[in-house]
Amino acid sequence: MKNLGNLKLHILALIVVIIAEAIGVQKFGLVVLLPLLYALVIGGILSWPRLHILSGKQMDRAAKFMPIAMLLLVAKIGLDIGPNLSILLNSGWALIMQEFGHFFGTLVFGLPVALLLKMRREAIGACYSIDREANVAIIGEKFGLASPEGHGVMGMYICGTLFGALWISLLSGVIAQLDIFHPHALAMGAGIGSASMMAAGVGSIVAAYPHEAQLVQAYAAAANLMTSILGIYFALFVSLPVTIKIYEFFTGDKGEAKPAVDLSHEPQPQKL
Repeated sequence: MKNLGNLKLHILALIVVIIAEAIGVQKFGLVVLLPLLYALVIGGILSWPRLHILSGKQMDRAAKFMPIAMLLLVAKIGLDIGPNLSILLNSGWALIMQEFGHFFGTLVFGLPVALLLKMRREAIGACYSIDREANVAIIGEKFGLASPEGHGVMGMYICGTLFGALWISLLSGVIAQLDIFHPHALAMGAGIGSASMMAAGVGSIVAAYPHEAQLVQAYAAAANLMTSILGIYFALFVSLPVTIKIYEFFTGDKGEAKPAVDLSHEPQPQKL
């Protein structure tokens, strides 16, 4: 019966992927909707308890597949580093220093708001980064996605998928219209490690600086690449440890990281 439950999960996942890919990328002005969004919505509907499509045990089993999928994602990101080393080395310190901006913004602005909203250790996962795929993988590996930190990172990941592109397009358009930053700096700021958010941000910047369209797209792509590759190491070795220390300093919560998979309840082999 357990194998049949796993088969049901795989079939449903395949159906969701086929539907999402069939819809494809949809653009509405500056807003870009990706198949990932449709998959999240359909998955949320399928897992709604009142529909009785999936049981609680099946949903818990499905959640355990996430670390495996994230492992493949991190391996892919690692394999992308080598071919792009020349681009990273030639990008200059401006693109490298933007990682401190991503970390500074999420920590300084996000963590206080999370604590004011009475979030506990969920605030660590939600506020240590911009919470895209690689950042979800880091939290999933260190704490497990069923942990409070995992709930925080997944909550922000879903919010970023639903509202991130819309927010970035509006924010980039407003700041570009103020004409207080160079368009190349705005382009680098748009490359935050999310393809949909970058596309939305670049669209707003190009609308304000049409004569800089080609360079804006180039700088944004380089910044996005830098964030996708360098950002995973920065998040793992700098922003996550610092966020944990600051959270523990202000809250006194010294919770220890738990392994992603709890093996304590696994049946032990019987002695012959």
